[in-house]
Amino acid sequence: MATKSRAEYFKSRRKSTKTFYAEIDTDKMDNLENILKSKNQTKKEWLIAKIDEEINSKKI
Repeated sequence: MATKSRAEYFKSRRKSTKTFYAEIDTDKMDNLENILKSKNQTKKEWLIAKIDEEINSKKI
């Protein structure tokens, strides 16, 4: 039963989320990670904020 529940969870998760992947130059990524660490912000939080900024700028 637990396996089905887990399978159902991931099935519904795949319907509501998408992945985003890009290879970035190591130096740039290290710099970004240091900036985010100083802001106590995760890469996911930062990316979501940037996506929201882009979406909101197009609505105006």
